[in-house]
Amino acid sequence: MSPITEVIVNKKTNIQPVWIMRQAGRYLPEFREIRKVNTDFIKLCLNEKLASEITLQPLKRFELDAAIIFSDILMLPYGLNQKVEFKKNFGPLLGDLNLDEISKIDEVDFVEKIYPVYKAINLVKKNKLTNNKTIIGFTGAPWTLLVYMINKQSPKLKLKDDFFKDEFVINRILIILEKFLKVHIKNQIDNGAEVIQIFDSWAGLLSEKDLPNYIYIPTLSLVDYVKSLGVPVICFPRGIKNYKNYCEIVKPDAICIDYDVDPILIADQINIPIQGGMDPKILLSDKETLKKEINKYLNIFKHHPYIFNLGHGILPETKIEMMEYLVKTVKDF
Repeated sequence: MSPITEVIVNKKTNIQPVWIMRQAGRYLPEFREIRKVNTDFIKLCLNEKLASEITLQPLKRFELDAAIIFSDILMLPYGLNQKVEFKKNFGPLLGDLNLDEISKIDEVDFVEKIYPVYKAINLVKKNKLTNNKTIIGFTGAPWTLLVYMINKQSPKLKLKDDFFKDEFVINRILIILEKFLKVHIKNQIDNGAEVIQIFDSWAGLLSEKDLPNYIYIPTLSLVDYVKSLGVPVICFPRGIKNYKNYCEIVKPDAICIDYDVDPILIADQINIPIQGGMDPKILLSDKETLKKEINKYLNIFKHHPYIFNLGHGILPETKIEMMEYLVKTVKDF
């Protein structure tokens, strides 16, 4: 059993696994080389050879305990025929949402459209670099995908004023999302994903009263589904105020925390395995500051099943030597 699975499933506290969100990506010079000649991000995600190569790049450099597939949460709306493109220095841009068209899509067409993602997982699984490493598949949470599909771009700090105006449309999209997220999860698992992480990047946009309808109920349905397939599930409800409530209602196998929460409070309140927490900006400081911050998290969770990670994705300007130092510091703890 790989170290991450040991922590999640067997609640081991004597090992300190580490992987980093967006570890396969822009801070790596070898990734930037590939990106230079592959300017269409969606096409790159759908090139199983390159996607698997990119997934393995950080494992060639660092002693990490997981390979997370190089893909994007927006492969889901793309698979549902909503136009998705990534604009340089801006982020994702989605096309108009045609509910009639999306309602007509069947599973076969959806899987066929994004099938290279699953083939890439399969290639990663077969590579000897991933021996005793956890293969992580992932998906966006229903709420976060709903935000992108209606907002048509990253909401940054707020939703469009008329976001909730058509409740029928919202509920219809959530039903469609639930169906196809399950298809997407199953195909990742069938091709070798051993853990699924659900990213709810925009959970922090909602007020307390809206959490049951948009986060708790839809995410719980996915969590139960992943568990029914015999695979552990990590949830990352970024920006949520009450992680304790979330864990008690949604019941993931492990919870990933962001850098705005107090880790001491989390260690005190939550009894399931914890992942993450450190601010990615610490990697832009110096080694002394980095070591101090890493040790802070490792000490707080010393008697708690814990996977070292960041409280969000690694920043593109991170230097390779800082990442090397991070992994070494965690391993030497």
